[in-house]
Amino acid sequence: MFPRPLSSRPLRGAVKTAVAVATAAAFALTAAPAHAASDPDPAVWTTLSKTYQATSKYGYEAFAGIPSPGYQRSDDCVANPPEGGMGYHYVNQENIDSLDPAKPAALLYADGSDFVEGRQLVAVEWMVKDTGQTTAPTLFGQTFQKGLLPGYFTLHAWIYKPNPKGLFAPWNPEVVCPKA
Repeated sequence: MFPRPLSSRPLRGAVKTAVAVATAAAFALTAAPAHAASDPDPAVWTTLSKTYQATSKYGYEAFAGIPSPGYQRSDDCVANPPEGGMGYHYVNQENIDSLDPAKPAALLYADGSDFVEGRQLVAVEWMVKDTGQTTAPTLFGQTFQKGLLPGYFTLHAWIYKPNPKGLFAPWNPEVVCPKA
């Protein structure tokens, strides 16, 4: 009698599992938003994922369809040399005063690198009018800042470009505006 050949079913299952895990890991690495080292509780990313999903389609300015989604292009780059830069603000007037994670009032772009031409999406920003309220608004467990934009409370989220100062810091030292 001849010995029975070994079944290849366990091997096929292991290969399928390995391929599925490798594929999932590759997608997770390419779709993960940028963040800095000293960021808030990881649970914040659950809510920020709504922002990421709503704005990732505007990643490169050429793909943004600006102004069709309501964001108006700006050619003024905002910087504070000792602190860093914010970049170019593309503001959607309809989203001012929104505390909806999927509706930031502004998309922030910075000039591309040596490898990428054009402007790239680096952050998003919520703007709430200062009407004399006694407390600043909050979103993602973060309190909006007052004074960066006169007459408004603002909150930045650097979800597309790492910010060594933190995910919600207003200025990013890695964003540089061109010299006039």
